[in-house]
This record gives sequence, C-alpha cells and structure tokens, in this order.
Amino acid sequence: MLVRDTMSRNPITTWPGASVPDALKVMQGSKVRQLPVMDPTTNKMVGIVSLVDLFRVSPSPATSLSVWEVDYLLEKITVEKVMTRDVITVDEDAPVEQAGRIMADNKISGLPVLRDGGLVGIITESHLFNILLELFAARTAGVRVTAKISHEAGVLAKITGAIAAVGGQIEALGLHGDSQTVTFKVVHISRDEVVKAVQPLVIEMLDVRESAGAPKK
Repeated sequence: MLVRDTMSRNPITTWPGASVPDALKVMQGSKVRQLPVMDPTTNKMVGIVSLVDLFRVSPSPATSLSVWEVDYLLEKITVEKVMTRDVITVDEDAPVEQAGRIMADNKISGLPVLRDGGLVGIITESHLFNILLELFAARTAGVRVTAKISHEAGVLAKITGAIAAVGGQIEALGLHGDSQTVTFKVVHISRDEVVKAVQPLVIEMLDVRESAGAPKK
C-alpha cells in the first residue's frame, strides 16, 4: 500500500497571516490537528502548524487577563510566528510504512504529501492506525493465533496449506519481532481445528484466542 492510497486528499490549509484564533477555529471545525501553511501568492507550502503550536501560545486558564484582553492578544499572533518552517514531508508514491517510520523517528503526528513538489494530501497517525486494523482484520470475527516459527523455507506455506486443508481461510498474517513470530487470523473453522492444524508446524503456540470482530450495527 502506498501513501496515495490512504492519505486525505485536498487537505485543509491556512495561510501565514491567519490569526491563532482563526487557525484554532479551522482545526476545531474540521477535526484536524495540523494545518499546512500555504503562501497565498505562490500557492506553495511554507510551513505547518499544529494544535500543540497554537495551544503553546494561548494564555493559561489561570491568567488574570480578561477574556477581551486574551482575544485581543491572540488576534495579534499570526500563524507565521508559531508555525514550523522546515516541514518534513513524504511523496505520494512512498510506501505507507516509510511514512510511519518518518513519523515515529521524528515524533510527529502527520506528514504533508507531495507530488512534484506540490501539496496533494496529508497522512496522519489516524490513517496508519486504520491500516493496522485492516492488516490484522480487526473488524472480522475469527481465531487469532500468535506462534513462534522456524526459519525453515516454506514454513508459512505449510501453515496456510494445513489451514486450507481443513476448510479454514487466513484473513490476515504478519511477521514481527525477529521474524520468528507470526500472527494470523483464521475464519470458517473453530479454535480447536486451528490448533490441531497448526501446532505440529510451529515451534510454540504463544497465544490463541477467538476474536469477536466489530459489533454489528
């Protein structure tokens, strides 16, 4: 999966001269936590501002200032004074895991997405969280298994073949840790049938549980 497959297109933006209250209203109304900042004359991205940036310059609730004084002071603070100018971005053709790594390494919650240098979208932690749900079929009822496997060639093929042979189907599968731990979800057969089919093929069954999936609406 690539960034372009999961990003939000036509992201909501702001401009350098916008006031802090205006930017806050946009974020609250749109339920976003970061806004790319666009130069209105060139339509180029010149920065990004986050909810944390705006809260940082907002007065504490314990301030002795009156509400009118607070509003007056905030109206004087513009986005360009609090935005991050060196924006970390990602290309729309990058793999989603690359976007996740960039966010994790830089401790940020979102990345503007570029095409030929122009802003075309934004990808956030929420997008990556939804991908995680999809990869592990979190909304699908089934039997979830975590097992330790060997590095023997073809071991995963043996596991999937054994499950298919008893009428099961793997809805999700992922390796993690040292690549000797696999987690997968099986549908159409019972927990006992899964264990019987898989146990002879793995080093150790670490966890087996029935997953209810998402509730029906």
